[in-house]
Amino acid sequence: DCKQDIKGQTHQILTRIDELLAKAGSDKSKILIAQIFLRDGARDFAGMNAVWEEWVSKDSLPSRATLEGRFTGDDILVEIIVQAAA
Repeated sequence: DCKQDIKGQTHQILTRIDELLAKAGSDKSKILIAQIFLRDGARDFAGMNAVWEEWVSKDSLPSRATLEGRFTGDDILVEIIVQAAA
């Protein structure tokens, strides 16, 4: 739901990532790299990062890049791409 704020959208994406990793026989502890794109980095980094820090596996932190980018939808605040081992 793109009507949510940065924390809500980040939480939705991370929940979906959990689901997709489980379907692939993996989980967040096996994420190797994450790329996070924010519509407005200055405004949204702290909110996104708070949700990310609560979710990410502390014992196996992935390499992460956080960038600012444009999105096709005006309500999209964040996109996240991950690569994980099986």
